[in-house]
Amino acid sequence: MRTLLKSDLQFDWKVVTITVVSTLLLMVDYYYPITEAWLPTPWWKYIDRTILYLVIPLLIIVLVFREQPREYGFVLGDWRAGMALTALSVLVFFLLALVVGRCNHRMRSYYQGGAAGLPWTTFLDLFGWEFLFRGWVLFGYARKFGPEALWLQAVPFAMAHISKPDIETLSTVFGGFFFGWIAWRTRSFLYPFLIHWFLATAIILVSAGLG
Repeated sequence: MRTLLKSDLQFDWKVVTITVVSTLLLMVDYYYPITEAWLPTPWWKYIDRTILYLVIPLLIIVLVFREQPREYGFVLGDWRAGMALTALSVLVFFLLALVVGRCNHRMRSYYQGGAAGLPWTTFLDLFGWEFLFRGWVLFGYARKFGPEALWLQAVPFAMAHISKPDIETLSTVFGGFFFGWIAWRTRSFLYPFLIHWFLATAIILVSAGLG
């Protein structure tokens, strides 16, 4: 029995913590509303995601890991490259949003009536979301796996889009990699957040017939 149970497995406890906690946070977001009883729809969902994807990871970084948030991309980083890449990406994604939002009936159906509260709803929805994937997970994994972290963080990001329109979901593993590369290049999650914020807002407006 002792031989059977013998194992040479060794784990990086921070990688394990990031993997388990981020997975549980996504599940809690899906199954358990936190502030629904106190806040109106749809604002409670955005506050929930701010708590789950921003506040909790930051608390773990500071109180458990004993590290600084800037080590996980919570910093301006290379702002010159960041702003240049953001501007270029916004231009390309605006053209993409015009085509996809107007031509895909699933996108129009899914986002119809979803423009209320923009752009603040997408800001609250995506700020913590981007920190989770392009900050906490990406830079936490990068210490162990190097550039492979770009693909590793893109997988849960893509899986979290299931239930959205197919054309959007199928693109997210590549979009997740791209957002991750922007964060990697600039050492900051803020620039992929800005790009994602613009893209989500533009797609909702165009799909809802307002752009």
